[in-house]
Amino acid sequence: MAFQPPYSPSLFRKRDNASGASVVAIDNKIEQAMDLVKNHLMYAVREEVEILKEQIRELVEKNSQLERENTLLKTLASPEQLEKFQSRLSPDEPAPESPEAPEAPDGSAV
Repeated sequence: MAFQPPYSPSLFRKRDNASGASVVAIDNKIEQAMDLVKNHLMYAVREEVEILKEQIRELVEKNSQLERENTLLKTLASPEQLEKFQSRLSPDEPAPESPEAPEAPDGSAV
């Protein structure tokens, strides 16, 4: 006597095909949702990168301007002023070499 299962395998095949189609549909929805999230994140990251690039440009420009201003002030300051300023910054660190102050025709510092 041949073994006969208590169920009909054809019933399960139909159910498997139907559930398989629904699994594929769910997978497609998940993939679409993940693509949407990925696109949104990429857009947000690109936008943030552009903002940060602009801030970097502004900071580089401001730094350059401050360096030029600092150089000008150092050249206009007398050695005594530079020494006094350096001593206020940090008494432990030695003062850097002060730039030579421009001299007036009579030999006095300007």
